[in-house]
Amino acid sequence: MCFGVLLAQEEKVEVKPVRSPFESGILINAQTGVIPDARTLEMIIEHNFGTVQNGITDLYGLYAPSNIRLGLNYSINNNIMIGVGAIKYNKMTDFRLKWSILKQAREGGSPLAITYYSNFGIDGRNKEVFVSAGQPSRGTDRFSFFNQIIIGRKFCDAFSFQVAPSISHINKVESTQEHDKIAISFSGRVKFSPQGSFIFNYDAPLHIKGIQEHTVLDLKAKPNLAFGVEFATGTHAFQIFMGTANTLSPQYNMMTNINDWQDGALFIGFNITRLWGF
Repeated sequence: MCFGVLLAQEEKVEVKPVRSPFESGILINAQTGVIPDARTLEMIIEHNFGTVQNGITDLYGLYAPSNIRLGLNYSINNNIMIGVGAIKYNKMTDFRLKWSILKQAREGGSPLAITYYSNFGIDGRNKEVFVSAGQPSRGTDRFSFFNQIIIGRKFCDAFSFQVAPSISHINKVESTQEHDKIAISFSGRVKFSPQGSFIFNYDAPLHIKGIQEHTVLDLKAKPNLAFGVEFATGTHAFQIFMGTANTLSPQYNMMTNINDWQDGALFIGFNITRLWGF
């Protein structure tokens, strides 16, 4: 009897993370806390058309100048993912890191998932773009940075939600623009079928006068509003949506977006992801 009691005391209940809080590591313009399984390669295609403001003239943005990002991510283990991508906007190359600090448990563990996400961008335009007031350009003028903490929860099988404070920095800006911006993002999904979901994202740059570099800003970034639908299988996710922030770089979305959804400055976009396990 004593031996049986000792075995019962030593037995530990395994804490398992919740299944699929989101279908992909990307949700419209935002990142989710999802990291694919260890040794998984993920290909991402992100494509945004022009805004619909001109109506049928440019077929609601389909004929207007567009933006695209092609990227690859690799999961080193179940908690760390690295990635690289090329963006048409500013001919940027970006490098990404995602680290799952804490996973939401099904029971007996954490009620929240906490993930750190970082982006480092390199502007690939000609060096003449970075020359100002006769001063030569420096290599570091091309750099931009984004750091974010993603706090998420899967409330039930149909609904997941996350909030994500962030800080962005661009090394080279115009004289009356800010180098840094604090923002907060909200995003989530509502499933309407086993493979389909409604998705949404809202990014709010915070204009805090106490920490602004200038009293008057030539460029005051607008919030990003985006909404759409997602269809997913075990290895694919397809999202089609409308939104306002079009750079496909999180730091530039937070700091340079001038599209205002209240003026109808929305564009049509889509994301495609594909997973391969090794």
